Amino acid sequence: MVALDDPVTVGGVRVPNRLYRAPLLECAGTGEGAVDRLVSELEPAAASGVGLLFQGASVVTAEGGCAVPNMTRVADPAFVAELSRLTGAVHDHGGRIFLQLAHGGLRSRSLWHRGYDGRQLAVSRPPATVRALDAVGLLDLDAEVLSTDEVADLAEQFGRAAGQAVDAGYDGIHLSGANMGIVQQFLSPQFNRRDDEYADGVRFLERIHDAVRAHAGDVPLLTKVPAETAAPPWVRRRLSRDDAVDACERLADYGYDALVPVEVSTFWDTSIVRGAYPTRAWADDGLREGYREAWGGWWRVVAALNRWQARRFTREPGWNAGLCRQVRERVEVPVLCEGGIRERDHCDRLLGEACALVGMARPFYAEPRLGKRLLDGGERALCRSCNNCTVPQVTGAEGRCRTPDVVRERARLERDGEYD
Repeated sequence: MVALDDPVTVGGVRVPNRLYRAPLLECAGTGEGAVDRLVSELEPAAASGVGLLFQGASVVTAEGGCAVPNMTRVADPAFVAELSRLTGAVHDHGGRIFLQLAHGGLRSRSLWHRGYDGRQLAVSRPPATVRALDAVGLLDLDAEVLSTDEVADLAEQFGRAAGQAVDAGYDGIHLSGANMGIVQQFLSPQFNRRDDEYADGVRFLERIHDAVRAHAGDVPLLTKVPAETAAPPWVRRRLSRDDAVDACERLADYGYDALVPVEVSTFWDTSIVRGAYPTRAWADDGLREGYREAWGGWWRVVAALNRWQARRFTREPGWNAGLCRQVRERVEVPVLCEGGIRERDHCDRLLGEACALVGMARPFYAEPRLGKRLLDGGERALCRSCNNCTVPQVTGAEGRCRTPDVVRERARLERDGEYD
């Protein structure tokens, strides 16, 4: 039997237990105070005993590529060097920290956010649905299709960021391979209709692997791999589960050290944050100006779409577990499972049977020091998957729990010393 508090090795790095803080949007930015914000966001999880932390969605380019405001960029070597304060803080608590590298590609904030301009890098000509939403005014499409040389240069930027991260003390590299970022766009037949070597989307991940190895050596390297099973039924060109399993097998053979299989959509929707409609977040008068800035007069339409999707994507505990099981049967490297996991007993059941490590994301907004309770045998996280934490992030707001009774319960647990 494998338990949550058992150690595990990922790409040669020993992790003290099998609980990880999955990548989240820290919305810390890159300017003055960003490192302090990242330390305050991530160190509590390490202090609570979480074995592995992922710093979420850090953009590898100096311009463009951000999906929401205030994402952190890791293109500037001087800034990345300052992040040694963060890695040092995590290491002081015995934890390990990997940096998740990202680029939004077509899913850049200039596509949907009224307050931003900038390049939208596309794998191919955007699909008809995106063009239709642009035609009616919901999106602002201005895409530039990457040439073959530009694809190679983008992969090289991932590699350079990885090398700088290792110099700053990061223990590994995680690629943001889903959530409609550039990697998923290369993998997805909905977005990738190229006629060069990158028509095979896995080739882009292989190119990134080679660049990471050139700049960062044998640092552990893992990636999310999407199955587009949550796509709308009218989308015929999509990644099936079998496609995702095949891609995982190829990547493990090529040299990836671990894999995170996830079931997502072909579009940026609530399939990645399944749960309730965030009534409180949409009704918050303090946030509405940010919603209007983001979507203009369309913000109520976006809220209505959110309500409809919340009915479709209710929280299913461990919704990626089935895909993880399929991948685990085909690869020798560790498989990581996340997505709606909230209970300690569920973690223990998944370990060894579906995956080697179990992750949680939104629960760390509700309880930054959640690890202590779970590793000590606590029954479940406080998080209710209500998504009052996620919607405000489109305005650049920090990721934190905004549900009063959950906040009160955390305060009670703090007073009782449950996180000490």
